[in-house]
Order: sequence, then C-alpha cells, then structure tokens
Amino acid sequence: MSIISFGIVGGGWRAEFYIRIAKAMPDRFHIHAIMVRDEQKGLELEAKWGIRTVRTLRQLMEESGQFSFVVVSVPRLVAPEIMHELAERGIPVLAETPPAADIASLQALCESLPKGARIQVAEQYLFQPMHAARIKLAHSGKLGEVSQVQVSAAHDYHGISLIRQLLGIGFEPAEISGQDFESMLMKGPSRQGDPLEEQMAPSIQRIATFRFGNKLAVYDFTGDQYFSWVRRSRMLVRGSKGELVDNEISYLHDFATPIYTELHRVDTGHHGNLEGYYHRGVMAEGEWLYRNPAAPARLSDDEIAIATCLLRMGDYAAWNGPSFYSLAEASQDHYLALLMDQAILTGKTIHSTVMEWISE
Repeated sequence: MSIISFGIVGGGWRAEFYIRIAKAMPDRFHIHAIMVRDEQKGLELEAKWGIRTVRTLRQLMEESGQFSFVVVSVPRLVAPEIMHELAERGIPVLAETPPAADIASLQALCESLPKGARIQVAEQYLFQPMHAARIKLAHSGKLGEVSQVQVSAAHDYHGISLIRQLLGIGFEPAEISGQDFESMLMKGPSRQGDPLEEQMAPSIQRIATFRFGNKLAVYDFTGDQYFSWVRRSRMLVRGSKGELVDNEISYLHDFATPIYTELHRVDTGHHGNLEGYYHRGVMAEGEWLYRNPAAPARLSDDEIAIATCLLRMGDYAAWNGPSFYSLAEASQDHYLALLMDQAILTGKTIHSTVMEWISE
C-alpha cells in the first residue's frame, strides 16, 4: 500500500486536522509541504509539527510532481481563486467546505474551472462512523422507502448533506421554510477548552423544513451541540416499513413480525481489551454496516471522516477513481443552506431551482 503524499494551503484550526491525521497515520499519509503566507505562522507550524512550509502558491505548484493533490483549507472568500490556479496547472484539489461564499461565487467557480478539473470537497459528516452506518441502513431497503428524515447533528450545509444522503435526494428542487428560536443556556466547553466559571449565554436554535416532492426533511440545530455536555444530537429516518431513531432500529420483517434492534458501535481498548484504543466499526444484527478505513489509528470520529476523505482523494487523484463528494454536490448543499438562511430571515417559503452545476 503506497503512501499518499499531499500538500496543504492554509495553516489554521481546520488545517491542523489534516496534520494530526497524517501524523497519526504515517504509513498512509505524508504532507509534502504547507503553504502559509505569514512567515511567523509558517515557522510556528514547522516547530510544532516538523513539516516544511512555503510562502507562495507558486512555490508549492512547482513541486507538484512530488505529491498527489492539494488540500485547500482557507476562508471561503479566497478559496475559489486558489482552486482555480491549482486546477489550471492540472493539480487535483480537495477543498474545504464550503468551496465559495455565496450563490454567485459558487456559479462563477463552477463556470470558470478548466474542463477536466479534478476537484472534490472534504464534506466529512457523511463519513463519520455512525452517520455512514445510518446512510447505509437508509439505502438498504430494510426500512422500506424512506420518505422523511429529521437531522439535528450538524450546521448548515453539513446538516443538509446528511439530509440529502439519507433521503437519496439529488439536485431536484425544494420548498423551504424556517424559523429560529432563542433561549438561554449555561455555557459549556469551546475550542478554547472547558468553562472556567458559571455563565449563561443566548443559544440560537434554527429549525427548517425541506419538501422534495413527496419527501420531507426537518433541519434542527443549535451551534452549542458541537461542544455542549447537555445538548445532544438527534436523528430520525422514517420509511414505509420501519424507522431509525438515533441508534434504535424498528422494522417489519413481514406484516406480522416486528424486529427491534440497534446500531452497535465496536471500539477496542475497553475493559482490559489489549488491541489498543481505536474504532473498528458499526454493526446491526451481526452485519457490518460500517468498517473504519483508518483503523487502527487513534482518531476521533470527525478525524476518521476526514481521513476517509483523504484516502478516497488519494484514489481519485492517482487513478481517476470515483468521485466521492463533487464540487456540484458541495455547491448544491451550500445553495440550499443559503436559501434556508433566506427563509428564516424573511419568514417566507423559498423555492429552489435546478442549478447549472448539475452538468458538471
């Protein structure tokens, strides 16, 4: 198994996910270089991680023969220009989400890229272990025809990507309505660490419905869920023969035989197990619904999902492997998220249209 070598543009909080994954999986990944314009930031990254940095995109592109692709992890306002420059040089790109800031920028990016540009987007939520297992179950037919999902697990385009994956929705139009609700919540941990004192703060909940013909989705999320100890994620997948509620499955084997089971997470290293501490996969009724491709690396679920994107990007870049989350898919999810913003802000029902990027 060959090592996947890649470059990174950007040195922020999100870029460090890729660095941690590469360090945890040295037999699978190697970071050739990181491009950061700020010299002090570059020196800090070199000292912290032992990875060479460069200051310009030109420097990185001149070394393109030494890596398979470039991860673009920069703010959405500047990402399209960098993606375009890399694509013009024929360098495959794995872009962070979202790939552009607004609808006009998404359209401009899709229209301006050279023909044959090899771009994928690192939407990780559909590859998180439990979500990946839920998606496989939804597509298995065991629940019958899935017509409704309720997703309270991720914000904006991330949540919508899960909605479309679970419902099996492509680029068809949607009818969108929504509202927000403010309540008080005691502050919990954040990117900066655990809370240091008791403090109440406003918590904004966003609720929206998406009707795709005869299929319905409910989006329900508050940003506190990512770190909070008391705000949990929730999932419902409802089909004609059964449903999934979080990890519990109920379905009809036949009209007179209900089956009750659950998604079972398989982790090693518990209760004296000496295999090491890592995630192995997700099972239900003796069947693997998901196997962790990053095992036995010791990674969080989000890092496993990003590692999955990197592994798939390695195949995509090396031998024109299958697309796993295209620029068109990313554009559609962000487009629907932006329309959701409009629906919540105005209180009106918004109708999406079929966008040009579906021909990509």
